[in-house]
Amino acid sequence: MILTEWNTEDAIAFAKEEGRGEGLQRGREEGEEKASIKIARNLLAKGSAPEFVSEITGLPLGEIGKL
Repeated sequence: MILTEWNTEDAIAFAKEEGRGEGLQRGREEGEEKASIKIARNLLAKGSAPEFVSEITGLPLGEIGKL
């Protein structure tokens, strides 16, 4: 949204929309990370090598080592 003149209502609406978009993006990223961790735990429980788990999930080996 580009406005040449801002009033309070426009500024508030813009800030809410920007915040909502950032919040949704952050929520998606957190959800994807949680899903990757769950998949990694399941793969490790089935005996998969940490290197394979890292390749599949995209998680760093250091984080997989903590699971």
